[in-house]
Amino acid sequence: MPPLVKIRSERDHMSAIERRIADFILDNAHLLRDYSSQQLASALGVSQSSVVKFSQKFGFRGYPDLKYSIGQAVARNGADAPAQAAPVADEGDDFARIEEGLRRSKIAAEEETRLLNPRARIEEIVGLLDGAGKVFVFGLGDDGLFAREFSMRLSLLGVLTVHHADPILMMANLSAARPGDVMLLFSEFGQLPQLSQISRQFQACEGKVVSITRHTANPLRAHADASLVVSAHDPLPHVEALLYRSSLQYLLDFLFVLLCHANPERHRQLGINLERIRHLLDT
Repeated sequence: MPPLVKIRSERDHMSAIERRIADFILDNAHLLRDYSSQQLASALGVSQSSVVKFSQKFGFRGYPDLKYSIGQAVARNGADAPAQAAPVADEGDDFARIEEGLRRSKIAAEEETRLLNPRARIEEIVGLLDGAGKVFVFGLGDDGLFAREFSMRLSLLGVLTVHHADPILMMANLSAARPGDVMLLFSEFGQLPQLSQISRQFQACEGKVVSITRHTANPLRAHADASLVVSAHDPLPHVEALLYRSSLQYLLDFLFVLLCHANPERHRQLGINLERIRHLLDT
């Protein structure tokens, strides 16, 4: 995992001093080569040993190794940019600047999301969904839109799904939960008490809970049996919201495609259901 992605993913588990160092590195990665460990410590008002320990926490022998690794990552990204980018627009061309900025931000957020969800974790969740007797799917607000759409996709694969946008109705339906069933809980910030209550009740029925949240620490993710995490960062709140939606959609699309390939019977059922839908629409 690239060092900047790893630092960002661990930020919420850091001490106050570590977060100060992490924030400076994340915001000024391109300038880090000009700072010695002592200069960085002085700029942040921390001890030099804190900078060294921070570096070692992420598997580096010391600050020079961390600085070199980040420098290499920045150089690679910079080297790749001309080949991927469209011709640079004039500074006054806001349309092209905004378009290119959003495109790049989406690519970066989706890549970080990919790196934060290792293969073993994804395959574990695919196995849980493929082997589940029933899959319960729940989310509120904007999260509910993704929950509804993904439950429909699971249904197309022949997975028996239980979806509600009302927490009371979902809680009532937990009486049908059995060992081996799976619940997908969508919550961007993972803080809603209703979801934690549903999660605990479902686990009491010996079902497995999979949370889908931001990669930040949150109660829902902490108590889930497995978790998918989404990365989305931008100083503009409206852009950050778009990045979250884009990265979450990428993650769900990948999960769906893996489910199609994991079980030939699921793939066959998908074809049958799609044909039925086409026939219904044509009549």
